Amino acid sequence: MPNHDINPNNWVKLYSDYLYNYTITRVSNHEISQDLISETFMAGLKSMKNFKGEASERTWLISILKRKIIDHYRKINSNKGKAEVRMNLTSEDSEGNWLEERVLDPFDGNAESTMENTELGRAIQNCLSKLPAKQANIFEMKTILNYETETICNELNITASNLWVIVHRARTAMANCLEKNWF
Repeated sequence: MPNHDINPNNWVKLYSDYLYNYTITRVSNHEISQDLISETFMAGLKSMKNFKGEASERTWLISILKRKIIDHYRKINSNKGKAEVRMNLTSEDSEGNWLEERVLDPFDGNAESTMENTELGRAIQNCLSKLPAKQANIFEMKTILNYETETICNELNITASNLWVIVHRARTAMANCLEKNWF
C-alpha cells in the first residue's frame, strides 16, 4: 500500500510551528495547544494508512487538528466550541473564502452547508474589509493565500515576530467580527 510520500519523521520539524500558531489562536492556552498537537501527531501516525495523498501532508494534519480542537471544545461544552464546529464546515464552492486552508470533507455536501459556507465567505470578506489595510493584507497573505513567513517578511520588509503580532491581532479581530456578524 503506497504511503503517498508521508513522512512522520519530519512532522515536528516541518509542521509543529504552523500547527502551534493555528492552535494557540483557537484555544489560547499553551499547554492545551501542545497537547492537541501531540494528539494530532499520534492520530496521524495511527491513520497513516488512510492518507491518500489527495491533499498535502500539512493540510491532512490540519484536518486532524481541527477535529481535535472541536473535540476539545465539545468536551468542555463551550460557546467557542460550538463556533469552531460551524467554522470547520467546508464546501466545494470556488470562492476560497476560508480563514485557514480548506479541507474537503466527504460528509459535507448538503444544501444547508453550502448556503452556510456562502454566508461565511461573505462574512469573512466583510470582516476583512474592516481591518486596517496593512493588517488585512498580511492576514490574507499568511492565512488565506498561505504565503510562507519569509516571503511575506521580505516582500513587506517586516520581521517575523512583527508578522506574527499582526496576524494574531488580525485573527482576534476577525474572530470577534465573525462572532458578532455571523455566529
